[in-house]
Amino acid sequence: MENDVRVRFAPSPTGYLHIGNARTALFNWLFARHNRGKFILRIEDTDRERSTRESEQIVLKSLKWLGINWDEGPGVDGDYGPYRQSERWGIYRDYAEKLLDDQLAYRCYCLPEELEETRKSCLARGKMPKYDGRCRELTRKERTRFENEGRIPTIRFEVREGRVVVNDSLRGEIVFESDTIGDFIIIRSDGTAAYNFAVVIDDFLMKISHVIRGEDHLSNTPRQILLYRAFNFALPQFLHHSLILGPDKTKLSKRHGVTSVEQFKNSGFLSDAVVNYLSFLGGALGEGGEIFSPEEIVDRFSIEQVGKSAAIFDFEKLKWMNKAHINRLELNELTGLIIPFIEKAGYHTTDKKIGWLTDVVDLTRERLRTLDQIGEEVGIFFQEESEFGPDAVEVLKNEGVLNLLELLKQEINIEQDIPEESYRNIMLRIKKKTKLKGKSLFMPVRVVLTGRTKGPEMEKIFPLMEKEAVLKRIDMGLKLLAR
Repeated sequence: MENDVRVRFAPSPTGYLHIGNARTALFNWLFARHNRGKFILRIEDTDRERSTRESEQIVLKSLKWLGINWDEGPGVDGDYGPYRQSERWGIYRDYAEKLLDDQLAYRCYCLPEELEETRKSCLARGKMPKYDGRCRELTRKERTRFENEGRIPTIRFEVREGRVVVNDSLRGEIVFESDTIGDFIIIRSDGTAAYNFAVVIDDFLMKISHVIRGEDHLSNTPRQILLYRAFNFALPQFLHHSLILGPDKTKLSKRHGVTSVEQFKNSGFLSDAVVNYLSFLGGALGEGGEIFSPEEIVDRFSIEQVGKSAAIFDFEKLKWMNKAHINRLELNELTGLIIPFIEKAGYHTTDKKIGWLTDVVDLTRERLRTLDQIGEEVGIFFQEESEFGPDAVEVLKNEGVLNLLELLKQEINIEQDIPEESYRNIMLRIKKKTKLKGKSLFMPVRVVLTGRTKGPEMEKIFPLMEKEAVLKRIDMGLKLLAR
Protein backbone atom coordinates (compact mmCIF):
# COMPACT_ATOMS: atom_id res chain seq x y z
CA MET A 1 0.00 0.00 0.00
CA GLU A 2 2.89 2.37 0.76
CA ASN A 3 3.53 5.14 -1.78
CA ASP A 4 0.33 4.20 -3.67
CA VAL A 5 -1.85 5.94 -1.10
CA ARG A 6 -3.37 9.24 -2.19
CA VAL A 7 -6.12 10.65 -0.02
CA ARG A 8 -7.84 14.01 0.04
CA PHE A 9 -9.73 16.36 2.30
CA ALA A 10 -12.11 18.59 0.37
CA PRO A 11 -13.76 21.26 2.56
CA SER A 12 -16.34 23.76 1.38
CA PRO A 13 -15.15 27.27 2.35
CA THR A 14 -18.44 28.52 3.73
CA GLY A 15 -17.43 29.25 7.33
CA TYR A 16 -15.29 27.95 10.17
CA LEU A 17 -13.88 24.42 10.15
CA HIS A 18 -16.24 22.23 12.20
CA ILE A 19 -14.52 19.84 14.59
CA GLY A 20 -16.24 16.89 12.86
CA ASN A 21 -14.78 17.90 9.51
CA ALA A 22 -11.42 18.42 11.19
CA ARG A 23 -11.62 14.80 12.37
CA THR A 24 -12.18 13.67 8.76
CA ALA A 25 -9.17 15.73 7.65
CA LEU A 26 -7.12 14.23 10.46
CA PHE A 27 -8.09 10.64 9.61
CA ASN A 28 -7.04 11.21 5.99
CA TRP A 29 -3.79 12.89 7.01
CA LEU A 30 -2.92 10.16 9.53
CA PHE A 31 -3.74 7.44 6.99
CA ALA A 32 -1.45 9.09 4.44
CA ARG A 33 1.40 9.65 6.88
CA HIS A 34 1.12 6.16 8.38
CA ASN A 35 1.32 4.61 4.89
CA ARG A 36 3.89 7.09 3.54
CA GLY A 37 1.36 8.31 1.01
CA LYS A 38 0.14 11.73 -0.13
CA PHE A 39 -2.43 14.00 1.48
CA ILE A 40 -4.18 16.35 -0.96
CA LEU A 41 -6.19 19.41 0.03
CA ARG A 42 -8.89 20.37 -2.46
CA ILE A 43 -11.23 23.33 -2.02
CA GLU A 44 -14.79 22.48 -3.04
CA ASP A 45 -16.12 25.98 -3.68
CA THR A 46 -18.90 25.10 -6.12
CA ASP A 47 -21.42 26.96 -3.95
CA ARG A 48 -20.85 30.42 -5.43
CA GLU A 49 -23.19 32.21 -3.03
CA ARG A 50 -21.69 30.90 0.22
CA SER A 51 -18.06 30.16 -0.64
CA THR A 52 -15.53 32.91 0.10
CA ARG A 53 -11.76 33.25 0.03
CA GLU A 54 -11.97 34.59 3.58
CA SER A 55 -13.55 31.33 4.77
CA GLU A 56 -10.97 29.38 2.77
CA GLN A 57 -8.17 31.14 4.65
CA ILE A 58 -9.87 30.36 7.98
CA VAL A 59 -10.02 26.67 7.03
CA LEU A 60 -6.37 26.63 5.93
CA LYS A 61 -5.34 28.40 9.13
CA SER A 62 -7.25 25.86 11.25
CA LEU A 63 -5.64 22.91 9.47
CA LYS A 64 -2.17 24.41 9.93
CA TRP A 65 -2.85 25.00 13.63
CA LEU A 66 -3.72 21.30 13.98
CA GLY A 67 -0.43 20.42 12.28
CA ILE A 68 -2.21 18.98 9.22
CA ASN A 69 0.05 19.87 6.31
CA TRP A 70 -0.74 18.95 2.72
CA ASP A 71 1.45 17.59 -0.07
CA GLU A 72 -0.65 19.14 -2.83
CA GLY A 73 -3.23 21.89 -2.70
CA PRO A 74 -3.55 25.65 -2.27
CA GLY A 75 -0.07 27.11 -1.97
CA VAL A 76 1.60 23.74 -2.64
CA ASP A 77 2.11 22.92 -6.31
CA GLY A 78 1.26 19.46 -7.59
CA ASP A 79 0.78 17.66 -10.88
CA TYR A 80 -3.02 17.48 -10.67
CA GLY A 81 -4.17 21.06 -10.06
CA PRO A 82 -5.80 23.43 -9.98
CA TYR A 83 -6.98 22.50 -6.51
CA ARG A 84 -10.01 24.80 -6.32
CA GLN A 85 -13.14 23.52 -8.05
CA SER A 86 -14.04 27.06 -9.10
CA GLU A 87 -10.94 26.95 -11.33
CA ARG A 88 -11.94 23.63 -12.95
CA TRP A 89 -15.28 24.49 -14.64
CA GLY A 90 -13.93 23.78 -18.13
CA ILE A 91 -12.85 20.29 -17.08
CA TYR A 92 -16.32 19.46 -15.74
CA ARG A 93 -18.09 20.77 -18.85
CA ASP A 94 -15.90 18.62 -21.11
CA TYR A 95 -16.78 15.49 -19.15
CA ALA A 96 -20.47 16.43 -19.11
CA GLU A 97 -20.42 16.80 -22.91
CA LYS A 98 -18.95 13.30 -23.15
CA LEU A 99 -21.91 11.90 -21.21
CA LEU A 100 -24.31 13.80 -23.46
CA ASP A 101 -22.57 12.43 -26.55
CA ASP A 102 -22.77 8.89 -25.15
CA GLN A 103 -26.48 9.42 -24.34
CA LEU A 104 -25.85 8.81 -20.66
CA ALA A 105 -27.04 12.29 -19.70
CA TYR A 106 -29.64 14.75 -21.00
CA ARG A 107 -30.68 18.38 -20.72
CA CYS A 108 -33.49 19.08 -18.30
CA TYR A 109 -35.70 22.17 -18.71
CA CYS A 110 -37.86 21.73 -15.63
CA LEU A 111 -38.58 24.84 -13.58
CA PRO A 112 -38.03 24.88 -9.79
CA GLU A 113 -41.78 25.07 -9.14
CA GLU A 114 -42.35 22.02 -11.35
CA LEU A 115 -39.73 20.06 -9.46
CA GLU A 116 -41.28 21.10 -6.15
CA GLU A 117 -44.67 19.86 -7.35
CA THR A 118 -43.13 16.49 -8.21
CA ARG A 119 -41.47 16.32 -4.80
CA LYS A 120 -44.73 17.00 -2.97
CA SER A 121 -46.54 14.43 -5.10
CA CYS A 122 -44.01 11.75 -4.14
CA LEU A 123 -44.32 12.58 -0.46
CA ALA A 124 -48.11 12.52 -0.65
CA ARG A 125 -47.94 8.98 -2.03
CA GLY A 126 -45.55 7.92 0.70
CA LYS A 127 -42.57 7.64 -1.65
CA MET A 128 -39.08 9.04 -1.46
CA PRO A 129 -38.88 12.17 -3.66
CA LYS A 130 -36.98 11.69 -6.90
CA TYR A 131 -37.02 13.21 -10.35
CA ASP A 132 -39.59 11.55 -12.62
CA GLY A 133 -37.47 11.72 -15.80
CA ARG A 134 -39.97 13.80 -17.77
CA CYS A 135 -37.18 15.46 -19.82
CA ARG A 136 -35.47 12.20 -20.79
CA GLU A 137 -37.16 11.83 -24.17
CA LEU A 138 -37.80 15.41 -25.24
CA THR A 139 -38.08 16.00 -28.97
CA ARG A 140 -36.06 18.66 -30.75
CA LYS A 141 -39.26 20.69 -31.10
CA GLU A 142 -39.97 20.53 -27.34
CA ARG A 143 -36.42 21.56 -26.47
CA THR A 144 -36.64 24.50 -28.87
CA ARG A 145 -39.93 25.62 -27.33
CA PHE A 146 -38.48 25.54 -23.82
CA GLU A 147 -35.43 27.49 -24.93
CA ASN A 148 -37.61 30.09 -26.64
CA GLU A 149 -39.41 30.47 -23.31
CA GLY A 150 -36.05 31.42 -21.81
CA ARG A 151 -35.58 28.20 -19.84
CA ILE A 152 -31.91 27.46 -19.17
CA PRO A 153 -31.37 23.71 -18.85
CA THR A 154 -29.48 21.71 -16.31
CA ILE A 155 -27.75 18.48 -17.29
CA ARG A 156 -28.98 15.32 -15.58
CA PHE A 157 -27.31 11.93 -15.41
CA GLU A 158 -29.64 9.13 -16.47
CA VAL A 159 -29.93 6.49 -13.76
CA ARG A 160 -30.88 3.15 -15.28
CA GLU A 161 -32.34 0.11 -13.60
CA GLY A 162 -30.11 -2.08 -11.53
CA ARG A 163 -28.31 -2.26 -8.23
CA VAL A 164 -25.37 -0.26 -6.91
CA VAL A 165 -23.05 -2.05 -4.51
CA VAL A 166 -20.81 -0.01 -2.23
CA ASN A 167 -17.88 -1.98 -0.84
CA ASP A 168 -16.97 -0.07 2.28
CA SER A 169 -13.74 -0.91 4.13
CA LEU A 170 -15.43 -0.36 7.48
CA ARG A 171 -19.06 -1.34 6.85
CA GLY A 172 -18.73 -4.09 4.29
CA GLU A 173 -21.08 -4.46 1.31
CA ILE A 174 -24.01 -2.04 1.12
CA VAL A 175 -26.59 -2.44 -1.67
CA PHE A 176 -28.65 0.43 -3.13
CA GLU A 177 -31.48 -0.03 -5.62
CA SER A 178 -31.01 2.48 -8.45
CA ASP A 179 -34.74 3.09 -8.83
CA THR A 180 -34.69 4.92 -5.48
CA ILE A 181 -32.08 7.39 -6.70
CA GLY A 182 -33.64 9.17 -9.68
CA ASP A 183 -31.84 11.06 -12.45
CA PHE A 184 -29.63 13.63 -10.72
CA ILE A 185 -28.20 16.97 -11.83
CA ILE A 186 -24.52 17.04 -12.77
CA ILE A 187 -24.35 20.55 -14.27
CA ARG A 188 -26.55 23.31 -12.87
CA SER A 189 -28.35 25.87 -15.02
CA ASP A 190 -25.64 28.44 -14.23
CA GLY A 191 -23.01 26.14 -15.74
CA THR A 192 -21.43 25.07 -12.45
CA ALA A 193 -20.84 21.42 -11.59
CA ALA A 194 -22.90 19.72 -8.91
CA TYR A 195 -21.07 18.14 -5.98
CA ASN A 196 -21.45 14.47 -6.94
CA PHE A 197 -20.22 15.12 -10.47
CA ALA A 198 -17.26 17.37 -9.63
CA VAL A 199 -15.99 15.08 -6.87
CA VAL A 200 -15.86 12.03 -9.15
CA ILE A 201 -13.98 13.88 -11.89
CA ASP A 202 -11.56 15.39 -9.38
CA ASP A 203 -10.92 12.16 -7.47
CA PHE A 204 -10.19 10.33 -10.72
CA LEU A 205 -7.94 12.98 -12.23
CA MET A 206 -6.10 13.48 -8.94
CA LYS A 207 -5.58 9.70 -8.66
CA ILE A 208 -7.24 9.42 -5.26
CA SER A 209 -6.81 5.85 -4.02
CA HIS A 210 -8.94 5.98 -0.84
CA VAL A 211 -12.00 8.12 -0.11
CA ILE A 212 -12.26 8.47 3.68
CA ARG A 213 -15.20 10.57 4.84
CA GLY A 214 -18.12 10.71 7.26
CA GLU A 215 -21.07 8.35 7.06
CA ASP A 216 -23.32 11.29 6.16
CA HIS A 217 -21.79 11.00 2.66
CA LEU A 218 -22.80 7.36 2.29
CA SER A 219 -25.99 8.30 0.44
CA ASN A 220 -23.89 10.16 -2.15
CA THR A 221 -21.68 7.17 -2.87
CA PRO A 222 -24.07 5.17 -5.14
CA ARG A 223 -24.52 8.23 -7.38
CA GLN A 224 -20.77 8.62 -7.59
CA ILE A 225 -20.26 4.94 -8.36
CA LEU A 226 -22.74 5.23 -11.23
CA LEU A 227 -20.63 8.05 -12.65
CA TYR A 228 -17.44 6.03 -12.20
CA ARG A 229 -19.08 3.24 -14.19
CA ALA A 230 -20.27 5.61 -16.93
CA PHE A 231 -16.74 6.90 -17.48
CA ASN A 232 -15.18 3.47 -16.99
CA PHE A 233 -13.07 4.90 -14.15
CA ALA A 234 -11.45 2.60 -11.59
CA LEU A 235 -13.15 2.93 -8.18
CA PRO A 236 -11.23 4.19 -5.16
CA GLN A 237 -11.56 2.33 -1.89
CA PHE A 238 -14.40 3.87 0.15
CA LEU A 239 -14.55 4.16 3.93
CA HIS A 240 -17.30 6.03 5.73
CA HIS A 241 -16.39 6.63 9.37
CA SER A 242 -18.88 7.37 12.13
CA LEU A 243 -19.92 10.91 13.01
CA ILE A 244 -19.37 12.85 16.22
CA LEU A 245 -22.46 13.40 18.38
CA GLY A 246 -23.00 15.69 21.32
CA PRO A 247 -23.47 14.40 24.88
CA ASP A 248 -27.22 14.18 24.19
CA LYS A 249 -26.49 11.89 21.19
CA THR A 250 -27.65 14.44 18.64
CA LYS A 251 -25.48 15.93 15.90
CA LEU A 252 -22.74 18.06 17.43
CA SER A 253 -23.82 21.67 16.93
CA LYS A 254 -23.57 25.17 18.40
CA ARG A 255 -26.08 24.33 21.12
CA HIS A 256 -23.47 21.99 22.62
CA GLY A 257 -20.99 24.88 22.91
CA VAL A 258 -17.63 25.06 21.15
CA THR A 259 -17.73 23.27 17.76
CA SER A 260 -15.19 24.90 15.41
CA VAL A 261 -11.42 24.45 15.44
CA GLU A 262 -11.01 28.22 15.77
CA GLN A 263 -13.19 28.23 18.89
CA PHE A 264 -11.19 25.42 20.49
CA LYS A 265 -7.99 27.35 19.77
CA ASN A 266 -9.38 30.59 21.22
CA SER A 267 -10.69 28.71 24.27
CA GLY A 268 -7.17 27.68 25.20
CA PHE A 269 -6.93 24.12 23.94
CA LEU A 270 -3.56 22.93 22.64
CA SER A 271 -3.47 21.65 19.08
CA ASP A 272 -1.70 18.46 20.20
CA ALA A 273 -4.49 17.79 22.70
CA VAL A 274 -7.23 18.31 20.10
CA VAL A 275 -5.40 16.02 17.64
CA ASN A 276 -4.90 13.45 20.39
CA TYR A 277 -8.57 13.50 21.37
CA LEU A 278 -9.95 13.38 17.81
CA SER A 279 -7.65 10.46 17.02
CA PHE A 280 -8.61 8.69 20.23
CA LEU A 281 -12.34 9.28 19.56
CA GLY A 282 -13.62 6.23 17.73
CA GLY A 283 -10.87 3.79 18.66
CA ALA A 284 -8.34 4.47 15.87
CA LEU A 285 -5.39 4.28 18.30
CA GLY A 286 -6.11 0.82 19.65
CA GLU A 287 -5.69 -0.32 23.23
CA GLY A 288 -3.10 0.86 25.72
CA GLY A 289 -2.53 4.45 26.75
CA GLU A 290 -4.37 7.66 25.97
CA ILE A 291 -1.88 10.55 25.85
CA PHE A 292 0.22 10.59 22.69
CA SER A 293 2.25 13.05 20.65
CA PRO A 294 1.38 13.58 16.95
CA GLU A 295 4.37 11.41 16.00
CA GLU A 296 3.17 8.58 18.23
CA ILE A 297 -0.37 8.93 16.82
CA VAL A 298 0.90 8.56 13.24
CA ASP A 299 2.69 5.38 14.25
CA ARG A 300 -0.29 3.88 16.12
CA PHE A 301 -3.09 4.98 13.80
CA SER A 302 -5.19 2.29 12.15
CA ILE A 303 -8.25 3.26 10.14
CA GLU A 304 -9.49 -0.35 10.35
CA GLN A 305 -9.93 0.05 14.13
CA VAL A 306 -12.35 2.97 13.85
CA GLY A 307 -15.72 1.96 15.30
CA LYS A 308 -18.91 1.90 13.25
CA SER A 309 -20.98 3.51 15.99
CA ALA A 310 -21.20 7.26 16.44
CA ALA A 311 -18.60 8.78 18.75
CA ILE A 312 -19.87 10.89 21.67
CA PHE A 313 -17.89 14.09 22.16
CA ASP A 314 -16.92 14.35 25.82
CA PHE A 315 -15.81 17.91 26.60
CA GLU A 316 -14.59 16.94 30.07
CA LYS A 317 -12.42 14.18 28.61
CA LEU A 318 -10.90 16.67 26.19
CA LYS A 319 -10.15 19.09 29.03
CA TRP A 320 -8.50 16.28 30.98
CA MET A 321 -6.43 15.42 27.94
CA ASN A 322 -5.58 19.08 27.40
CA LYS A 323 -4.32 19.35 30.97
CA ALA A 324 -2.06 16.35 30.38
CA HIS A 325 -0.60 18.02 27.30
CA ILE A 326 -0.13 21.30 29.19
CA ASN A 327 1.90 19.40 31.77
CA ARG A 328 4.00 17.87 28.98
CA LEU A 329 5.12 21.21 27.57
CA GLU A 330 8.50 22.74 28.31
CA LEU A 331 7.99 25.75 30.58
CA ASN A 332 9.37 28.29 28.11
CA GLU A 333 7.11 26.99 25.33
CA LEU A 334 4.07 27.04 27.61
CA THR A 335 4.86 30.61 28.68
CA GLY A 336 5.00 31.72 25.05
CA LEU A 337 1.62 30.12 24.36
CA ILE A 338 0.01 31.48 27.49
CA ILE A 339 1.07 35.14 27.33
CA PRO A 340 -1.64 36.01 24.74
CA PHE A 341 -4.27 34.59 27.12
CA ILE A 342 -2.90 36.70 30.00
CA GLU A 343 -3.22 39.75 27.73
CA LYS A 344 -6.71 38.63 26.69
CA ALA A 345 -7.69 38.59 30.38
CA GLY A 346 -6.79 42.28 30.56
CA TYR A 347 -3.32 42.11 32.10
CA HIS A 348 -0.34 43.78 30.45
CA THR A 349 2.81 41.70 30.14
CA THR A 350 5.06 43.94 28.04
CA ASP A 351 6.50 45.64 31.12
CA LYS A 352 7.18 42.32 32.87
CA LYS A 353 10.43 40.38 32.74
CA ILE A 354 10.14 37.07 30.93
CA GLY A 355 11.76 35.28 33.87
CA TRP A 356 9.06 36.59 36.21
CA LEU A 357 6.31 35.59 33.77
CA THR A 358 7.81 32.12 33.44
CA ASP A 359 7.82 31.72 37.22
CA VAL A 360 4.17 32.80 37.40
CA VAL A 361 3.19 30.31 34.69
CA ASP A 362 5.16 27.55 36.41
CA LEU A 363 3.33 28.24 39.65
CA THR A 364 -0.14 28.21 38.12
CA ARG A 365 0.11 25.55 35.37
CA GLU A 366 -1.03 22.68 37.63
CA ARG A 367 -4.43 24.35 38.02
CA LEU A 368 -5.02 24.82 34.28
CA ARG A 369 -7.15 22.59 32.09
CA THR A 370 -7.29 25.18 29.32
CA LEU A 371 -4.98 28.11 28.66
CA ASP A 372 -7.77 30.67 28.93
CA GLN A 373 -8.15 29.80 32.63
CA ILE A 374 -4.87 31.62 33.27
CA GLY A 375 -6.74 34.89 33.80
CA GLU A 376 -8.39 33.43 36.90
CA GLU A 377 -5.03 32.33 38.30
CA VAL A 378 -2.69 35.26 37.67
CA GLY A 379 -4.84 38.12 38.93
CA ILE A 380 -3.12 37.97 42.31
CA PHE A 381 0.18 38.84 40.61
CA PHE A 382 -1.15 41.67 38.42
CA GLN A 383 -3.93 43.31 40.46
CA GLU A 384 -3.10 45.81 43.16
CA GLU A 385 -6.17 44.96 45.20
CA SER A 386 -7.70 41.74 46.48
CA GLU A 387 -11.34 40.79 46.17
CA PHE A 388 -12.55 39.06 49.33
CA GLY A 389 -15.26 36.47 48.82
CA PRO A 390 -17.58 35.28 51.62
CA ASP A 391 -15.21 32.47 52.70
CA ALA A 392 -12.27 34.88 52.79
CA VAL A 393 -14.19 37.41 54.88
CA GLU A 394 -15.07 34.72 57.43
CA VAL A 395 -11.38 33.84 57.82
CA LEU A 396 -10.37 37.48 58.30
CA LYS A 397 -12.96 37.93 61.04
CA ASN A 398 -11.41 35.21 63.20
CA GLU A 399 -9.91 36.12 66.54
CA GLY A 400 -6.31 37.33 66.44
CA VAL A 401 -6.31 38.17 62.71
CA LEU A 402 -6.21 41.94 63.24
CA ASN A 403 -3.03 41.69 65.30
CA LEU A 404 -1.55 39.19 62.82
CA LEU A 405 -2.08 41.55 59.86
CA GLU A 406 -0.61 44.54 61.72
CA LEU A 407 2.49 42.51 62.51
CA LEU A 408 2.68 41.27 58.90
CA LYS A 409 2.62 44.87 57.66
CA GLN A 410 5.38 45.87 60.04
CA GLU A 411 7.58 42.95 59.05
CA ILE A 412 7.16 43.58 55.33
CA ASN A 413 7.96 47.27 55.76
CA ILE A 414 11.25 46.24 57.34
CA GLU A 415 12.22 44.11 54.30
CA GLN A 416 13.79 45.64 51.19
CA ASP A 417 12.04 43.03 49.09
CA ILE A 418 10.25 39.73 49.77
CA PRO A 419 12.23 36.78 48.41
CA GLU A 420 11.32 33.22 49.34
CA GLU A 421 13.58 33.06 52.41
CA SER A 422 12.21 36.40 53.59
CA TYR A 423 8.69 34.96 53.69
CA ARG A 424 9.81 32.08 55.90
CA ASN A 425 11.64 34.43 58.27
CA ILE A 426 8.68 36.80 58.47
CA MET A 427 6.25 33.99 59.32
CA LEU A 428 8.60 32.58 61.96
CA ARG A 429 8.82 35.95 63.69
CA ILE A 430 5.03 36.45 63.58
CA LYS A 431 4.51 32.94 64.93
CA LYS A 432 6.69 33.70 67.96
CA LYS A 433 4.92 36.98 68.65
CA THR A 434 1.32 35.75 68.23
CA LYS A 435 1.70 32.14 69.35
CA LEU A 436 -0.49 31.24 66.36
CA LYS A 437 0.29 28.17 64.31
CA GLY A 438 -1.00 26.02 61.49
CA LYS A 439 -4.15 27.14 59.73
CA SER A 440 -4.77 29.96 62.20
CA LEU A 441 -1.44 31.50 61.24
CA PHE A 442 -1.16 30.82 57.53
CA MET A 443 -4.78 31.01 56.29
CA PRO A 444 -5.34 34.72 57.11
CA VAL A 445 -2.08 35.57 55.30
CA ARG A 446 -3.19 33.61 52.23
CA VAL A 447 -6.62 35.22 52.27
CA VAL A 448 -5.46 38.79 52.68
CA LEU A 449 -2.86 38.49 49.91
CA THR A 450 -4.78 36.38 47.38
CA GLY A 451 -8.45 36.78 48.31
CA ARG A 452 -8.76 32.99 48.28
CA THR A 453 -8.66 30.13 50.75
CA LYS A 454 -6.97 27.76 48.27
CA GLY A 455 -4.11 27.96 45.79
CA PRO A 456 -0.39 27.34 45.31
CA GLU A 457 1.96 27.40 48.30
CA MET A 458 2.29 30.90 49.75
CA GLU A 459 6.02 30.37 50.05
CA LYS A 460 6.13 30.31 46.24
CA ILE A 461 3.51 33.01 45.66
CA PHE A 462 5.05 35.56 48.02
CA PRO A 463 8.35 36.21 46.17
CA LEU A 464 6.47 36.88 42.91
CA MET A 465 4.32 39.64 44.42
CA GLU A 466 5.38 43.28 44.41
CA LYS A 467 5.94 44.78 47.84
CA GLU A 468 3.63 47.74 47.17
CA ALA A 469 0.79 45.41 46.17
CA VAL A 470 1.30 43.25 49.27
CA LEU A 471 1.10 46.28 51.56
CA LYS A 472 -1.97 47.61 49.78
CA ARG A 473 -3.78 44.29 50.20
CA ILE A 474 -2.91 44.12 53.88
CA ASP A 475 -4.37 47.64 54.28
CA MET A 476 -7.55 46.45 52.56
CA GLY A 477 -7.81 43.60 55.08
CA LEU A 478 -7.23 45.97 58.01
CA LYS A 479 -9.85 48.36 56.64
CA LEU A 480 -12.35 45.52 56.38
CA LEU A 481 -11.74 44.55 60.02
CA ALA A 482 -12.07 48.15 61.18
CA ARG A 483 -15.69 48.42 59.99
